[in-house]
Formats: sequence, structure tokens, C-alpha cells
Amino acid sequence: MSRKKLVAAFVILVIGVALAYLLFAPVPITPSAWTPPATPPLTGQYEQNTRLSPVEKLSVGDGHKPEDVALDTQGRIYAGLEDGRIMQLQADGTQPRVFANTQGRPLGMAFDRSGNLIVADAIRGLLSVSPAGEIKVLATEADGVKFGCLNDLDIGADGTIYFSEASYKYPMSQFTSDVLEHQPNGRLMALDPQTQTPRTLLRGIYFANGVAVSPDQSFVLVAETGKYRVRRYWLKDPKEGMDDTFIDNLPGFPDGISSNGTDKFWLALVTPRQALFDKLLPHPFLRKIVFRLPKAIQPAPERYSFVIALDSQGRVTQNLQNGSSDCYAQIANVLERDNKLYFGSIGENTVGRFSLLSPSHTK
Repeated sequence: MSRKKLVAAFVILVIGVALAYLLFAPVPITPSAWTPPATPPLTGQYEQNTRLSPVEKLSVGDGHKPEDVALDTQGRIYAGLEDGRIMQLQADGTQPRVFANTQGRPLGMAFDRSGNLIVADAIRGLLSVSPAGEIKVLATEADGVKFGCLNDLDIGADGTIYFSEASYKYPMSQFTSDVLEHQPNGRLMALDPQTQTPRTLLRGIYFANGVAVSPDQSFVLVAETGKYRVRRYWLKDPKEGMDDTFIDNLPGFPDGISSNGTDKFWLALVTPRQALFDKLLPHPFLRKIVFRLPKAIQPAPERYSFVIALDSQGRVTQNLQNGSSDCYAQIANVLERDNKLYFGSIGENTVGRFSLLSPSHTK
């Protein structure tokens, strides 16, 4: 056989092996079919704009991906990094220092009335960090099911900690597996301050994410990233124990949500929806093929800033965006304090700060 024929045969063999792998190699995910509603256009209440262009970027030292931010009573800023460290910045955004290290992945964070920083750690579980930086494990399971990947939390006026589990099946290191599988592997849970026993409030959530308690304590919200919506769980009569949809068919992947304590909820859309990904959702077999592809060519978040405000009825009241190349991208959480918004991100190495009084915001 000539050299050219040998090369051609080898190329055909390689292509055949690659195709066989892409089509038939075993995968750990069991995708379900779902046909999402048509993506709302970025017009009207979601009209594209550049209002987030003046975001200030606050250094957290040598860390990366400050997923969530929290502020203490002195205005100091806290950010959880991907290597387990929780950094503390002064109120003016300077002097980053290590406040604590969970040896896990701190995601959602909020201060309780005693000044302890409560942390939803994707690896370690539900934690409490004292003002001195001492770490206490509050819970690692609920209703006999170990936590797979805790995500976010909020604390009620009575001290109840409401927290989400993105997936009981996949750890943080495999969160893309849960997204591609698109199964209801998430939960919303609560830790009672008296019994210190966690209980499950809602099961069957498609990637449970941000959590926020309403100012009147009548309901708690949980972002359902996999369904492009936010769900509401009622805490008081006459709907106590029931749930419904707070806002549906969002134009991006909802991540963190927080209450400003009075009249609005801030919701971070970590990246706009992708037409290709939406087209894959009704086809489990195609998503298995995507899973087998190198991660470098799998669908990935777009560099974009997107935050909206919702009133108590789930109506959009503010729309903040920025699509420039230097935007503060992939905003994962939003916190309002003293006419400023503080942003955490899964794509930046800084904390974002934005003045609600800036000229760009009032345009």
C-alpha cells in the first residue's frame, strides 16, 4: 500500500473513532428534554443600554471569581474566592486581607444579627464564621440527603437561614454537568435558629441559585437558573407552604438575587441566553454529544453585564446592562447599600461597585 493510501486510511480511522466517541461513549449525565419559551428580545423593559459602564472595580488581591459579596455593619466588604478564602476590604474598597479560609468554595454569604458571616459553601456545607474568622459547620445534610453543592442564602428576621442547593447530584467542580443534564436536582432549604435542624422546603428545582426573603417576611424567592425564572415560596398564611412563579422567561441565566429591604429585589443575570443552547435543550442526545466535546468548545458564558430590579409583584422596574469588551462581566450577585450596588462575579478578579446616583443610571 502506498504512503498516501496509508495516510488516508489512518485519517479515516481517526475520524471514525472520533465520531464513535462523540456518538456512543458513556456519559454520567441523563439529560431530559425541555423546550424553553422563546427568548424575550432585548427591547422594551430589557432594552440594551450601557448604564453599567461606570462600574468601579475593587481589588481583592490575588484572588479570582468573587462569587458573592456581603457588607458588615461598618460597611466593610467581604468576597468569597474560588480557592476558599473570604477576603475583607475596607468600606472605601481598599486594603484587601484574608478574613477566613473555609478550605472549600464560599458562595452565598450574609451576616446574621450577631455579626457572624453565614456562608453557603459548595464543598463544606452551611457555615458560620465569627467576627474573629473562626469557622463553625452548621449543617452538611438535610432530611437524610447530604449536600451536593450549596449555592446561596438569605436570613429571615427571626434568624431562619434560607439556603439553596444547586444540585444534590453534582459537586461544584461539575456544575456544567447539571446544566447540560437539565434535571430537577436542586433544593430550597431552611435552618431553624432554635432547633438548628435543616429542612427541605422545595424539591425538584432546576439548578437552584440565588435566595432572597421579602421585606415583610411573607415569602422567600429562589432563582431557578435552569428554567430562566424565579420561584416564590410562601412563608405565611393563607398560602403558607405553597409555591408559584415570581417572574418567568428571563432573557438571561438568573443567578444571585437580594432584597434592598424596602421596595425592590436585585437580580443578576450572569449571562444572556444563548440561541444555540436553547436549541439543544429539547434534544437530550445532542446534549450528550456536547458533553463529550472538549470544554473549550462547549457553550460558555458571554462577557456581558446584566442586572435588573423587580418590585414585590415580580415586575421589572430597572434594567442595567453593559456589553462592552471591558465591562464588569458575568455578574453573579448584587447587594444594595447606601445608594450603591456591590457585585460579585464568576468571571472577574475584582468586586464591582456601582453608584445608583451616577448620571448613566439616571438616563
